[in-house]
Parts: sequence; structure tokens; C-alpha cells
Amino acid sequence: MSLKRITLHLARSKEYPAGSAAHGYEFIAPLDASGHLDSTGWKTNKQACRVRRFWGGEELDLGHLVHRGGANKGGSWAFTYDIAGDEDDEAGYRFGAHAFNPGDYVSIRDDDEVLHTFVVQSVEPA
Repeated sequence: MSLKRITLHLARSKEYPAGSAAHGYEFIAPLDASGHLDSTGWKTNKQACRVRRFWGGEELDLGHLVHRGGANKGGSWAFTYDIAGDEDDEAGYRFGAHAFNPGDYVSIRDDDEVLHTFVVQSVEPA
């Protein structure tokens, strides 16, 4: 297990037919050898698992990657920007089942409940 810096860019969509490098996420996460999120590694590195959301001209959102255990195939993963408050998280859709390798696709449900697809742009040592 090692910590990686993962960059996601918005994939092709109706609004952005060519995708968008100006919309996405950069986050630090522990990945296993196959590129899957590692919940054990996350437990020992919670504070290092940060996220930066960039969305066009909007102000940057800074937060944390969180893991919630459960019966849902190892629990769920989300980005939270307001740990102590009541702001909704942005949930990764089946993040536990997806590998994070360049060129792979993942989806995130934003705080408005809109599901967006992203392409893994890069995975580098953190």
C-alpha cells in the first residue's frame, strides 16, 4: 500500500462534449497493487487523505477522503468538505470496486445529487 495523488478530470458529457480539465478532483489516497482504494491504509493515513475540488471559475473546495464501513462491499467512500457541519458529502459511486489507473472512469455524486463521470487523468506518488 502506498499513498498516491490521483487527478480526475470531467469526462465527456452533454454539457462538455470534449470533457473538461477545468473540472475535477485531485486527492491523496492509499491504493493497493491493483489500484483499488485500501481501507486499512486509509485508517492509518486519514489526515493525509485530502481532496481538492476544482470546478471551472468556482472557488476551490478543500476537504478529506472519508470511508464509512458497512455491508456494501466494504463500505462507501466520499469527499467531505465540512467534517463538523451539515454540508452534504460527495459520494464516489462504487469507489471500492473501481481501480484508479490512468484512463479508467469513475463517477461521483455531487452535493446536488448529480452524478458526474470522470476519467482518471494521472496517478502519481504522493
